[in-house]
Amino acid sequence: MNTSWRRASLVAAAAAVLALTTACGQETPSVGSQSVGATAPVGGLDNSGTGAGAGAGNGYGADGQQDSAGASKPAGQLAVSANAELGKVVTDSAGMTLYRFDADTAEPPKSNCDGDCATAWPPVPADDATAGAGIDKTLLGEVTRSDGTKQLTIGGWPAYRYAKDTQAGETSGQGVNSKWFALAPDGKKASLASLPGLSVKKTELGDIIVDKNGMTVYRFTKDQAWPKSVSACTGSCLEKWPAVAPVAENDVKGIVKKGLMPFTRPDGVKQMSIGCWPIYTFSGDKKPGDTNGQGVGGTWFAVSPEGKPVGAPE
Repeated sequence: MNTSWRRASLVAAAAAVLALTTACGQETPSVGSQSVGATAPVGGLDNSGTGAGAGAGNGYGADGQQDSAGASKPAGQLAVSANAELGKVVTDSAGMTLYRFDADTAEPPKSNCDGDCATAWPPVPADDATAGAGIDKTLLGEVTRSDGTKQLTIGGWPAYRYAKDTQAGETSGQGVNSKWFALAPDGKKASLASLPGLSVKKTELGDIIVDKNGMTVYRFTKDQAWPKSVSACTGSCLEKWPAVAPVAENDVKGIVKKGLMPFTRPDGVKQMSIGCWPIYTFSGDKKPGDTNGQGVGGTWFAVSPEGKPVGAPE
């Protein structure tokens, strides 16, 4: 009797362990490196009833309002500015930061920013742009926009200003919607050093997890982590809170790896989980370091290195 009971106990324990290891994500955590936190257009309420939160607008980061960075202003002689957080950044002759857009292409050069987007992000005219110190003039070019105007390109990437940058040296467009980035002199994204797919950043909230673009990562308390990762954020909610795409296990730093794995959503999209909890970015965070999603609706919270929701009610 004792032997039979012991065998039954061992079988039950093994089944519990198997359920734990396969239910969370049900996929191997070793995946190829992918972009993290792809952002969908802002709009609508989420399906959780938590409301729009911060950052609602036209989806381009400037709510269609254009300030001093007018589309018709000439670029003049381009310069290289040293930025403490971003390293070397290209500016126009007035010291205004130039940006690139991930939805554009460099080979061949093509701008996909028109209409309201071009109001929020005025294209830089190519007409009189010249290379100043630190800029290779052979990297300067132009692309013909849909309206027939010529836009400056750097390393093939169409160049823009940001309507909310009103003073020389401002970089408020950096990281907007995880698609807009200051231009480095070689046409690449300005950066002192590339971040891992997921890492830890010290903030006023404490140590929290950020993605490869430095954007804050969040958890939704209405999600489910057991017996398997399940996202309760779908439809318009997912537009507001884009799912973080899978990250290779060796592409994280400072994070507890227990329960760190991808899972497949019902819509077929693969999403990363930490501690078996699905993780997201927030479209209302416009630049690295923003935590505008913290506490939205009492259900969205930044994530600690251990995978816990920072500041959530016990």
